[in-house]
Amino acid sequence: MLRKVLLAIGALLLLGAAWFALLGQGRVALQMLVPGLMLTAGIAWERWQYKRPADGGPRPHWQNTGERFVDPGSGQLVDVYYDPRSGERHYVQAGRGQDAA
Repeated sequence: MLRKVLLAIGALLLLGAAWFALLGQGRVALQMLVPGLMLTAGIAWERWQYKRPADGGPRPHWQNTGERFVDPGSGQLVDVYYDPRSGERHYVQAGRGQDAA
């Protein structure tokens, strides 16, 4: 819900920037454009960077970091795995990892 509200605010800022640019108010347009871009880009980055826990278990080359937390979206306990090849972190539902036997 909050993500949608923030995206709407970012979109309104971008539309306002376009409107003021059409009116020849470059300074006001720039003052609306920069926060609008930062807000929408930040939301898009957050969405792409922090993914929900993976459905399957980790791949063999992933390393368990020992970190655990409760995923606020699902309420499930999550283990954090690290991919040394790419530097990416993977979030896997607890009990589905390599060391779960």
